[in-house]
Amino acid sequence: MSFESTAVAGKAVLITGASRGIGLEAARAFAAAGAKVGIAARSMDALQGIAAETGAVPIECDVADYAAVERAIARMQQQFGRLDILINNAGVIDPIAPLSSVDPAEFGRLIDINLKGVLHGLRAALPVMQAQGGGSIITVGSGAAHNPLEGWGAYCSSKAGAWMLTRVADIEARGRGVRVMSLSPGTVATDMQRTIKASGINAVSQLDWAAHIPPDWPAKALIWMCSPDADDWIGREVSLRDEGIRRRLGLGA
Repeated sequence: MSFESTAVAGKAVLITGASRGIGLEAARAFAAAGAKVGIAARSMDALQGIAAETGAVPIECDVADYAAVERAIARMQQQFGRLDILINNAGVIDPIAPLSSVDPAEFGRLIDINLKGVLHGLRAALPVMQAQGGGSIITVGSGAAHNPLEGWGAYCSSKAGAWMLTRVADIEARGRGVRVMSLSPGTVATDMQRTIKASGINAVSQLDWAAHIPPDWPAKALIWMCSPDADDWIGREVSLRDEGIRRRLGLGA
């Protein structure tokens, strides 16, 4: 796609949760498109091979820790002089459990990552982007933000909250040149789907593996969302369940 080489080439991009799944594929895609990529995750060991493969800068970061997120963005500024794009991707699915028996501490840990992690990214990146005159922040969301699912009380709640944070950030930052939006990828063939499958809870766990889209699809969508071609979606959510979006991006048959 033509926008891949123009929208992100030379841009400084930080991707959280970049050690696997969508984050890993996004790191590969942004690096291939000529971006200056920082990859963040809790395990530096997991990032080293990806850094060697892509040329990305590995950054140890637990998004549940605001100070760690602030340090990660400072590292991007130190390395590249600015931060043009933040992909708020880090997320977990566990605990999968009924509200009547879920471990409150595990529920809280998921909220720390999936919801507060998004807040931490926004809080640390927005002042930087506003001061430099612009940037793009994309939350990797989920259809679970809009649809209650058995056993997913923690995940659904966190994704609903992250979507609302994204909308608030758009209202607050659009006038200062920062593009904020969300990507709802649908079900993606990653390790998270293996965890869901093993749980045996709700209809998502019953899906055939062939029903899941490949992780390079959301990676391509993220690059497109950083281009002017996606400006109509600022403040909105792009869904890869939308056949019109898939056709626009040349995904699928």
